[in-house]
Amino acid sequence: MSLKQVSLVALLCVTGFLSVNSNASSAIQQTKGDFEDKFRQLDEVLPTPNVYRNAAGEPGHMYWQQKVDYVIDVKLDEAKRRLSASQVITYKNNSPDTLKYLWIQLDQNKYRADSMSALTNTFGGIGNRGPATQSADGDSPARLSLSALRSQQFVEDTELGYDLQKVTDSKGNALKYVVVGTLMRVDLPTPLKPNASTKLNIDFAFNIVEEDAVSARAGYEHFPDDEREGGNDIFLLAQWFPRLAAYTDYEAWTNKEFIGRGEFTLEFGNYDVSITVPADHIVSSTGALDNASDVLTSTQRKRLKEAETAERPVFIVTADEALENEKEGTSKSKTWRFKAENVRDFAWASSRKFMWDAKGYNQGGDERPLVMAMSFYPKEGGDLWKKYSTESVIHTMEVYSRFSFDYPYPVAQSVNGPVGGMEYPMITFNGPRTELQDDGDRTYSLAEKRFLIGVVIHEVGHIYFPMIVNSDERQWTWMDEGLNSFLDGVAGREWDPTIPWGVEPRDITGYMKSSTQVPIMTQSDSVLRLGPNAYTKPAAALNILRETILGRDLFDFAFKEYAQRWKYKRPTPADFFRTMEEASGVDLDWFWRGWFYSTDHVDISLDRVYKLRLDTQDPDIDFSRQRDAEMEKPLSLTDERNKAEGKELWVDRNKDVSDFYDENDRFTVTNKERNKYRSFLKDLDPWEKRVFERAVKEDKNYYVLDFSNHGGLVMPIILELEFEDGTKDNMYIPAEIWRRTPKAVSKLVVTEKEKVLKSVTVDPRWETADVDVENNHYPRRIIPSRIEAYKSDSSKKGIRRDLMQDSKTKLKSDEELEKDEKKDDEK
Repeated sequence: MSLKQVSLVALLCVTGFLSVNSNASSAIQQTKGDFEDKFRQLDEVLPTPNVYRNAAGEPGHMYWQQKVDYVIDVKLDEAKRRLSASQVITYKNNSPDTLKYLWIQLDQNKYRADSMSALTNTFGGIGNRGPATQSADGDSPARLSLSALRSQQFVEDTELGYDLQKVTDSKGNALKYVVVGTLMRVDLPTPLKPNASTKLNIDFAFNIVEEDAVSARAGYEHFPDDEREGGNDIFLLAQWFPRLAAYTDYEAWTNKEFIGRGEFTLEFGNYDVSITVPADHIVSSTGALDNASDVLTSTQRKRLKEAETAERPVFIVTADEALENEKEGTSKSKTWRFKAENVRDFAWASSRKFMWDAKGYNQGGDERPLVMAMSFYPKEGGDLWKKYSTESVIHTMEVYSRFSFDYPYPVAQSVNGPVGGMEYPMITFNGPRTELQDDGDRTYSLAEKRFLIGVVIHEVGHIYFPMIVNSDERQWTWMDEGLNSFLDGVAGREWDPTIPWGVEPRDITGYMKSSTQVPIMTQSDSVLRLGPNAYTKPAAALNILRETILGRDLFDFAFKEYAQRWKYKRPTPADFFRTMEEASGVDLDWFWRGWFYSTDHVDISLDRVYKLRLDTQDPDIDFSRQRDAEMEKPLSLTDERNKAEGKELWVDRNKDVSDFYDENDRFTVTNKERNKYRSFLKDLDPWEKRVFERAVKEDKNYYVLDFSNHGGLVMPIILELEFEDGTKDNMYIPAEIWRRTPKAVSKLVVTEKEKVLKSVTVDPRWETADVDVENNHYPRRIIPSRIEAYKSDSSKKGIRRDLMQDSKTKLKSDEELEKDEKKDDEK
């Protein structure tokens, strides 16, 4: 990971204090026994607090970040599917460092045939998107998908990547630059000192990729069957302009090559962007439209005004109007101008196919700005988009603002296009569509409805995290995807809980025990399975933290504190961990260490339950109990068979020889035992006597529960106690029970006399992600499963091995199960 560690060599900070590396794990060694401290503090792992980021997880009193403003004129050449632009960049150096050069991201270069992404893309293997796969048996030829061939052909046939036409300073003087893959270093003629600014001009162009061909985050989608000659396109433009890489206090330049998976962290600034497109196109963009009177009709502007207070979305461009637009073409153009303040990126979309609806979201109060929620989609979006897209945008803001802060921008948009789901400031790209039926109508399934609502919630949620709370997605993908997946689950359940939303702890047990699991704190390009690692596992962890460990009040307060502390700033994992602990008042180092820094899983087994009873020392009570216990034992098999065979006992044949013990059993009380009991009572001091007599009088039930930790991840022990009278009690044992013995513990449980324990279940609601729920029951239960019926094939001999592969039996090999998990991830 790139948590920057301070050297063990003493380092003088600007405040004059001596700062020493806290990464002292090598200095702490357990050399006696096998004790493992699961509750060791994270100070040895986290970066040392400093004047930029303090020990509470807040921005320090000398926190800084850079500011970058852009003025861009861009033109879309629809026929050539090419973009050309000129931009002026103003870079403000707020750091305490003098900069000799600037690093600029050239993300379009990722699609070049000679890019690191292309050259390192492996055939088959873990983590690939699956265009090429090795045969299952190893003997048949490997397979190459048509989509992989299409991608290869597109790259060969199209010149991709940036055409850099000019890089100059504010006076027009050429600047020296070096292109390094998806990055460009621009050397400054004069070093940029702290608090100084510089300007540079870049003219560039590139051919837009076809999204379906190369599986990009943006690009164009072609509709050849539209009535217009040559068809139509939807253009989604993101990562489209050279953008300043971030310069940070914890890593300096974040100039790591863009391979395709790890997303971005960028600098905040103001944008003034003029977008020239065909005159019949509708444009959706980051920012507020600054020249509506130039590009919208009076009717469209009137509709926008009506939409501000409408109960349901109002069409700015209706379905019929969009359909007419897509039949025609024009040689004329229009320039749309958008301005955006305090954003970290800029994206836009353009097409003549778009219908456009809008609805105002009033956050309440004069100082809380009205937000225009808007959706842009073609006829292929159909009723699904008309009903749910814009409403989902508003629902997202309602829920997310409760967990963080008021939505700060004037617009929030959902645009339909070829990208399954991507996010940028004020605008998101979302993919679900309706299906065309034989009768010409369009319909959608429940899965497609869930997909649309879910992806809109997720992507609009990203406007909060990381577009405002500006974490580094390249290094710590979970900081935006995991946090956002947790919150989109909350929002989904507040939409309609009958539709399965979000991530439940039970959903990640397969990954938690998988050999392809890596720690959450792994850089995104190195993660073997990004979906469960960056999305579902951290989301489930936060769900557990909120619902099981902290409770909603503590969690929600701490999470909101984190969001507000780091609004428009750049947090690291340490800032999140420290804030959640400091604001909740709960030590969570064990939780972060287990869930985020290890590949341990949860598997708490209830091995046995002992029922104890207080020995009263009173022989008249204890001997009677012992007699009852002896009578409950089954008759000796030898005695039973002797009796059945009619064998006569010696004592029956010789009844004239007898004594006291023949008349009384071994549980008969004598004066010897009673005298011993009186002596015991006499020796007790008054305090001991009161305690003892109360315990005897209450005659409670004492149970000892033995637990073992098979998975290594310590968690609270949640119990459901069922009693013989049919009642149930719940019991919560904090995770700290494992602090001295992390592998096995025993717990005494005391119940009232009438509460006789019948059974015990660990984690009855499956809320801790325990991977094996069968060892959570005592007594053990019959495992529910199922048998799959099939029609036998007389041409094959023997019994099919896959008869019960859908059950929870272990007929599938571990390798087969892992392949199934990978297929699920790809879906």
